[in-house]
Amino acid sequence: MICLNVILQVKDAADVEKVRTLLAEQRRLSLEEPGCLRFEVYHSQNDATVFILNEQWESQAAVEAHRRAHAYTTVYAPQVLPLVNRTPHPATLVE
Repeated sequence: MICLNVILQVKDAADVEKVRTLLAEQRRLSLEEPGCLRFEVYHSQNDATVFILNEQWESQAAVEAHRRAHAYTTVYAPQVLPLVNRTPHPATLVE
């Protein structure tokens, strides 16, 4: 299993609601993809410009397929990424 945590900070506070709407759409579409085990979007209560993505994928192949799929290529890459600073945190689950 591949666990991805991504912190997004919206560059301009005026874009927060737009990013929130786009991330909700990305979540909905990503959950329909093969190999997506979990795709959650959190909006920080401490800083309205911060969103946290928590993703779990079956395999690296599923992650790579996701990056070629509709949610990533039409919502995330072209519409969300220009509006945010992105800090990825790939992780392993501590058990």
